[in-house]
Amino acid sequence: MKYYLGMDIGGTKCAVVLSEKNSKTIKDKIRFETKVERGYKTVIAELISSAEKLLEKNSIPAEDVLACGVSCGGPLNSDTGVIMRPPNLPDWDNVPLADMITESLGIPCKIRNDADACALAEWQFGAGKGAKNMIFLTFGTGMGAGLILDGKLYSGTCGTAGEVGHIRLDADGPAAYGKAGSFEGFCSGAGIAAMGKKMLSIYNGITSIPRDNVTAKTIADAAINGDKLANAIYRRCGEKLGLGLSILIDILNPEKIVIGSIFQRSGHLLIESMNEVIKKEALAVSAECCEIVPAMLGDEIGDYAAIGVAKDFAEGKK
Repeated sequence: MKYYLGMDIGGTKCAVVLSEKNSKTIKDKIRFETKVERGYKTVIAELISSAEKLLEKNSIPAEDVLACGVSCGGPLNSDTGVIMRPPNLPDWDNVPLADMITESLGIPCKIRNDADACALAEWQFGAGKGAKNMIFLTFGTGMGAGLILDGKLYSGTCGTAGEVGHIRLDADGPAAYGKAGSFEGFCSGAGIAAMGKKMLSIYNGITSIPRDNVTAKTIADAAINGDKLANAIYRRCGEKLGLGLSILIDILNPEKIVIGSIFQRSGHLLIESMNEVIKKEALAVSAECCEIVPAMLGDEIGDYAAIGVAKDFAEGKK
């Protein structure tokens, strides 16, 4: 039996996971709090020791592990295996993580940014399974994309393909990437909250949105209960989501777009206005062959993302 090892690194929590080569499920895992204040060396030491514990517990020698995959927020260099100071990992400045893991465990290692890794996860194990051309959109704290084109992950010339949040959709609007009116500015947790605060400031009607706690979730909760302003905010977000998706549909002609996080939870508040815009903006022939679906893997997507990176890396070396 051969295995894949995975590491999902976040600013709050980390996970080390194990999967059998031909399995569609996680065999075993260890989770722990990142505690970034400890410094990167201590966190990496715990990642490595957790991997060793998993292998020992399951009586698996390192030579039976085909690859270790790492999912981590960028910026990072997937080719060199170097983490380059992600915002949620403040002292991880040019850390040669892949080499450190390989030297410690004797297992070849590949790192990918979390959007690319989640795209691999949904493509291999989730809602995008079987698709030849698929786009995964994060739609959570931010808006990023992972691209599966012609049956393989596409990262671009310098590894930055998929930064769709940077696309400007309007001359004005919530800012992200330092750019007002960007895709991420409208379609992210922070963007929905920003729209909510702006619309609240000029709204004279009655609303159940708590003015002292305006978030994507509190607005969604109000919308579900029939709040007119909250529904208008999500309708506006859905329109911008439809506009962004139309651009991607026209350029990349995917057969499936898989959208995570907020779309998984609140897609019913977005779909009507999203589809109205896609019908107006996208090429009909391209839109008709593209299915837009919520991500399937839920809270476990980070686990499967790390395994997906390992699987893709091992299979690519054949």
